[in-house]
Amino acid sequence: MYASLVNSVNYGYSVNYIGKHLLSLSCWCTSKSLIIKTRFLCTNPKSPVPPWKVLFFGTDDFSVISLKKLTEEKECGNLIKQLEVVTSIKPKANVVQKYAEKKMLKVHNWPPVIANAEFDFGIVVSFGHLIPKTIISMFPLGMFNVHASLLPRWRGAAPIVYALMNGDTETGVTIMQIKPHKFDVGGILKQATFPLSLEATFPVVRDALAHLGSEILLESLKRMPFCLEEIKEQTEDGVTYAPRVLPSLALVDWNKMSALQIYNLWRALVGIHPLISKWHGITIKIFSVELHQSDIARETVDQFLNFVQPGYVYYHRQSKLLRVKCSDGNWISVTNIGLPAKKPMSCKDFYNGYISKVQLQDRYFV
Repeated sequence: MYASLVNSVNYGYSVNYIGKHLLSLSCWCTSKSLIIKTRFLCTNPKSPVPPWKVLFFGTDDFSVISLKKLTEEKECGNLIKQLEVVTSIKPKANVVQKYAEKKMLKVHNWPPVIANAEFDFGIVVSFGHLIPKTIISMFPLGMFNVHASLLPRWRGAAPIVYALMNGDTETGVTIMQIKPHKFDVGGILKQATFPLSLEATFPVVRDALAHLGSEILLESLKRMPFCLEEIKEQTEDGVTYAPRVLPSLALVDWNKMSALQIYNLWRALVGIHPLISKWHGITIKIFSVELHQSDIARETVDQFLNFVQPGYVYYHRQSKLLRVKCSDGNWISVTNIGLPAKKPMSCKDFYNGYISKVQLQDRYFV
């Protein structure tokens, strides 16, 4: 809530609230020769002040990095006096629960049973549950999320995957307000950028953004509550969505996807799913690929390779790799391949066991 009253053209004041609590009062007075501006922090016994009482929400490797940062601050700093954790408690404890128990932090199962204003604010990092208004309203300063993209680009559960899959050259982390009913639509407190090279893969980017997010989260907390005055609402310009990753995303369509698109899909899914294709009715898993820049026709006397269709598989004996033609006419190198329920095999073994037994003109992935 924001209210402003200008008493005359020469002086006035503005009032800023958090919920029902007065946060700050700014006064000004102007004349032809003088401009005076003064800002006061307004506190009362009911207004939250540091050190903070924080309730953390998280479940996975990405979120535990921020939890570690908050725990270190609680143990060594003056910013946090109370830190507890909400996660999904299951028979096999997740990494957040394990770390919280190791550090003797109280753990709440989702959804938590807490009292109104028991905590000053909530921190949500890679949690996966839509927070209802009834819980958000229990925090006097609100709830905040560490999101692994530069919002409003890539709202949703898998922002890193979609940034890599679409060939983005830059991504980042956003600290944003949690709002009810929808994911990733709240106002932005702070953002930090991170460059994406063509070699970047999901595990590397996830770890880098997890640490970057924990750093700017702590920076934001150190500026509480004044940073709340600087929140910028998201616009609808540039909104894109990153829904939950399904196994079907890993399917390769050789007739529609360029070599670069297949390579980007692979690096986006490293550690999540191998790429999937079929060889004469047999499902195959492609565990790693490389972009191949040179001209196939110059490497082999088999000139008919210039005329084959997308999906054609060629075994390159010098490199001992498989090369597959893509929709744009370029080729991609497969460096590691396998079959369901079997260990990965070398490309040479796949060639000897499968490709070599098929007529030259019928050697296609589909």
